[in-house]
Amino acid sequence: MHTVKHNYTSIPEPLRCTGSVDSREVRFSRAMVFAIEEINNSTELLPGVRLGYRIHDSCASVPVAVQAAFQLTNGVQPAFDTGETCSQSGTVTAVVGESGSTPSISTSRIIGPFDIPQVSHYATCACLSDKQQYPTFFRTIPSDRFQALALAKLVKHFGWTWIGAVRSDSDYGNNGMAAFLHAARKEGICVEYSESFYRTHPRSRFQRVADVIRGSTAMVVVAFVSSGDIRLLLEELGRRPSPPRQWVGSEAWVTDPNLLRFSFCAGTIGVGIPQSVIPGLREFLLDLSPAKVAGSQVLTEFWESAFNCRLGRSADGAEETVCDGTEDMQKLQSPYTDTSQLRITNMVYKAVYAIAHAMHNVMCPERNSAPQCDRFTKIEPSQVLGQLKRVNFSRNGYQVSFDANGDPLALYELVNWQRSESGSTEIVTVGYYDASLPAGQEFQTNRNLTWAQGGTQVPVSVCSESCPPGTRKVLQKGKPVCCYDCIPCPEGEISNTTDSPDCLPCPEEFWPNADRDLCLLKPIEFLSFHEALGIILATFSVGGACLAVVTATVFFRHRASAIVRANNSELSFLLLFSLALCFLCSLTFIGSPSDWSCMLRHTAFGITFVLCISCVLGKTIVVLMAFRATLPGSNVMKWFGPPQQRMTVASFTFIQALICTLWLVLNPPFPIKNLTTYKERIILECALGSAIGFWAVLGYIGLLAVLCFALAVLARKLPDNFNEAKLITFSMLIFCAVWITFIPAYVSSPGKFTVAVEIFAMLASSFALILCIFAQKCFIILFRPEKNTKKHLMSKNPSD
Repeated sequence: MHTVKHNYTSIPEPLRCTGSVDSREVRFSRAMVFAIEEINNSTELLPGVRLGYRIHDSCASVPVAVQAAFQLTNGVQPAFDTGETCSQSGTVTAVVGESGSTPSISTSRIIGPFDIPQVSHYATCACLSDKQQYPTFFRTIPSDRFQALALAKLVKHFGWTWIGAVRSDSDYGNNGMAAFLHAARKEGICVEYSESFYRTHPRSRFQRVADVIRGSTAMVVVAFVSSGDIRLLLEELGRRPSPPRQWVGSEAWVTDPNLLRFSFCAGTIGVGIPQSVIPGLREFLLDLSPAKVAGSQVLTEFWESAFNCRLGRSADGAEETVCDGTEDMQKLQSPYTDTSQLRITNMVYKAVYAIAHAMHNVMCPERNSAPQCDRFTKIEPSQVLGQLKRVNFSRNGYQVSFDANGDPLALYELVNWQRSESGSTEIVTVGYYDASLPAGQEFQTNRNLTWAQGGTQVPVSVCSESCPPGTRKVLQKGKPVCCYDCIPCPEGEISNTTDSPDCLPCPEEFWPNADRDLCLLKPIEFLSFHEALGIILATFSVGGACLAVVTATVFFRHRASAIVRANNSELSFLLLFSLALCFLCSLTFIGSPSDWSCMLRHTAFGITFVLCISCVLGKTIVVLMAFRATLPGSNVMKWFGPPQQRMTVASFTFIQALICTLWLVLNPPFPIKNLTTYKERIILECALGSAIGFWAVLGYIGLLAVLCFALAVLARKLPDNFNEAKLITFSMLIFCAVWITFIPAYVSSPGKFTVAVEIFAMLASSFALILCIFAQKCFIILFRPEKNTKKHLMSKNPSD
C-alpha cells in the first residue's frame, strides 16, 4: 500500500496499492465473475435476472479495505468491471470477501449495521463466528476453531507432545494459535515456545524467531501463519542450515504452491481445504486478451506483471516492452492459470452461489410449482441476509449450508509435501478430516506419508520418553507437564499403562511381579511335607514313634526281667505309648492348616504331653514311695498302689482335656492367611483363637514338668544301684530347658518357622524323655544281661 506524509494543509492523496499484483487473488476474483456469468446464463437459478458486480482491490490492507467498505455503504463505488447496466445501480446487496481475517473484521464492522451480508471465502478467524459482533458475516471456509482442533488432533495422532509454535501477528494468527493451544492442552500437548511475527516487522524479528526454531529441542513446529508471512520466515531459515524440523501447517500456507521451492520443508503436513473441480473455469481463466483486460485496472496490472510488458502505453525503461498482442495465456505458468488444486477458488465459487440462492428465494417465489422472478423487485440487504441463514444446496457435488454462526461444515484434506521422482516437491492429498465423524474417527488416511528429510518413520518429538508400565511420571521442577522423570513404582504397587501418573496398590492377596506392571497372586507358604524342612521333621517324628514302639517291644519281650519289673512296667508302657503319640502329634503341624487340623494339633499336643508328664510324675512318686516303704513301720505303698497311680495319671490328663475342651468350645484355633509377616507372600497358619487357652495348656504342661522335676530332685540321692529318679531328673531338666527356650523362639520366628520351632520343641523334649529314661535300661537288657538281676539292682555299691 502506498503511504504519504500529510502536511495538513491540503487534501491527502487517496490510498492506493503498490507492488506487484497477487495472481492468486486475481484468480479468486475471476472465479467470482465466472460464477456470476454462470448464474446469469442459468434458467433455473434467478431466471431472467442478471447479476452485476464491482471488484475492489484491498491489497491485503486494512485501511484500503475500510475505504472500500465505506464506498460500498455510501454508493461511491469506482467501477473496475461494470458489465451490463444494472437495474439497481449503486445498491449493494451482498459482499464476497475478504481474503484475510483482519480486513474482513474491519469490513464487517462497517457494513454490519446496514444489514449487508458478507460471505468470505478465506477469512478463517474463529472470532468472526461471534454473531453479537459480526451478525451479517458468513463464510464458505471452515472457522479456525475447527482447523485448530484438527491440527491439535493431528499432532496428538502422531504422538507429538513437545512442539514449537509460530504464528502471524494478526487476527488470523493470534486467534488461530490461541484456539490451537487451548485444544492442544486438552490433548496433553506441551509447547516449548510460541513466537509471533508479521510481514512488516524488521528482519531482526525474523532472525530471532529463526534462531529460536534452530535452538529448540522440539522436532515439530506448528505454524499458524499466512502465506506471505511464512515465506519471509522460511527465507530467513534458508540462509543458514538448521536441524531438521517437521512442519505442521495451517491451510493458509500449506497448500500454497509458491512455497514448494523451500526444499528443506519437504515432509510438511497440514490441513487444507478439499480440492475441487469447477467445469469450464480453466477455459474462462485463459480466455483473456488485451482488449478484455484493458477495461480493468486489476487485470491490466496482472497482464503487465505476467508478461513483463506495458499495455496500451509506452514503456518507461529500456528493459520494458510494449505488449503487442502476441502474449499467449495458454503458455503462462502462474498461480492464476494453475487449476490443478482448486481449493480456495471453490470457496469463492460457493460464496457467489450462496448469495445467488438467497436472492433467488427473495425474488423468485414459487407460483404454480414454478418460480416466477421479477427482475425489478427491489431487494433489501436484510432480506438476502435472512435467506442466507437458510440456504442449503449442492453445487458440483459440494454441499453448501451455514450453521447458526454462519460457518460451514468442517471438512479438510490432510496434505503432505512429498518429493516426486523428478526431485521436485508436490502437494499430495493423503487423507481427510471430517469433524462430523465420531471422536477418534475424524482422520482417514489413504496414502503413505513422508516426513522431514524424506523419512518414512514418524519423527519423535517429546520432552521426555514415555514412562513404561511399572513406573510413574514425576514432573520436572519448573518445566511443562510433558517434561517428567520415570520413577519405579514403590513396593506393593503397580502401573499397567504407559505414562501412568500414579501407581496403584495391589489387592490384599496380590503382589507385583518383577516389572511391577502386573499384580500376581501371592504364593501361599506353609510347612509342607514336600519341602526339605517338612521331610526332615516328619522323618524324626516317625522315627521317634518307631523308637517308642521298639522300646515297648523290648520291654514287653523282657517284661519278666528284674529291671522291667523294678521300674513299674505298667507306667512304663503307658509312658511309651504317650511318647509315641507325642512323636506322631507333631505330624499334625505339617501340611496346609484347616479347621480340623488347627484344633487337633494344639489339643493333641496338650493332652499327649500331659499324659506323658503324668506318667513320668507317677514313676517319680512311685520311686519316692518305694523308698519310704522300706523304712520300719511304713505302709505308704498301700496308699499309692497301681489303682492310685492310674487315678493320678487319669486325673492330671483329665484336667488338661477339660482345658482343651473349654478352649475349643469358647474360641478354638482356626486357619488364617497371614498377610503381615511377609508382604510378598501369604503364610497359612493357625491362629490361636484364644491366647489364654493356648498359654493355659502350655502353662499346665510346665507346671506338671516343674513338679515332676522337683520330686525327681528329691529322689535322686536315694540309695540304690539303679535309682530311676536320677534319669527322670536329667530328662526333666532337658525337657524344661527345651520349653523355656521355646517361648522366645516361638514368638520371634516368622511364618512357617514358628511351626517348625514348635515341632522341634516337641521332638526334642520327647527324645529327651525316651532316651534319658529308657536308653540305659534297653542297653542293659540287650547288651548287659548280667546286670539285669534283682541282686544287682538291690546292691548299694554300684561297683559290685
